[in-house]
Amino acid sequence: MHSGLVNPIDFSREGRQAGHLAIPYSIDRSPYYQIRMPILRLQNGEGPSLLLMAGNHGDEYEGELQLSRLMRLLDVKAIRGAVTILPMANLPAVMAAKRCSPFDGGNLNRAFPGDPMGSPTARLAHFLEHELFPRHDVMLDLHSGGTTMAHLPCTLIERQADAARFERAVSLMRAMGASHAFIADNGPAAPTSMGAAARAGVIGLSGEFGGGGTVTPQSMAFTAAAIDRLLVTLGIVEHPVLSRAPLGEAVPLQLLSLSRHSQGIYANRRGWFEPAAALGATVSAGDLAGWYHDLECLEQQEEELRFAEDGIVISHRLHCDSQAGDCLIQVAEPITE
Repeated sequence: MHSGLVNPIDFSREGRQAGHLAIPYSIDRSPYYQIRMPILRLQNGEGPSLLLMAGNHGDEYEGELQLSRLMRLLDVKAIRGAVTILPMANLPAVMAAKRCSPFDGGNLNRAFPGDPMGSPTARLAHFLEHELFPRHDVMLDLHSGGTTMAHLPCTLIERQADAARFERAVSLMRAMGASHAFIADNGPAAPTSMGAAARAGVIGLSGEFGGGGTVTPQSMAFTAAAIDRLLVTLGIVEHPVLSRAPLGEAVPLQLLSLSRHSQGIYANRRGWFEPAAALGATVSAGDLAGWYHDLECLEQQEEELRFAEDGIVISHRLHCDSQAGDCLIQVAEPITE
């Protein structure tokens, strides 16, 4: 086989199944090479069906590490229903420590609905949207700010036309325990995993669980708690699996909106960015956002950058060295439902 995707999982089977999704992809050193993404399916009787996915972008590690751990810890006899775990969806990007696949440059989270005869990333996106997502009631796609961004920890859903499904998504997002969350409104044709989930008729959940191309005790604990809370809320498990401390009560959730270009500050030339506002800070239009330095012209005063809008700081660039077009810092607007 030279196209498509090979799936080893029988979704009608009870018990534990472990294997690899395989995408044939001929390369110079191996004409019959396969890109092989590990996948685990646990099924025990009737109950909800949950897909847990990470590695959509390769340099976002909280989800990759916690889902890999969950594959080792979760006992099929301890669950009710079904759990599918895909810890490194864009495997070439994960192994290259990059956002996008080094094979085809594919950004999986911009590749949906995909193409069954296209590039490896397009083939994977097509399988996910048309074969894997529809077999589940709920899916969680774990993200972070990646190598270049620090991000306020938050959860995320896509607004959906189906009122009952949207209400259920908001309820599950609240149960995951983050203090901040986004309701995205990218439309029915969105090329993201959340857009794909909506088209597949599944409740899609996502979020930003860390950043910087690394993990911290705080980001790993936040990720573990969110996964555990979702598993418990759905009734798949009775007790937390990943968390090393009691979950406690979920904190109040502040909903956020990021919908306008003016909520971000973008570089318009080469420079070196110094942020002045911390993640989570509440700022007003005109407040100092940071300074932009020119190390190639040292006699030139650094440029003051100021926010154009009120809001909560949700992300900023981690790489000081910046190029024209780079997003330097963003604020989101607090909203009520």
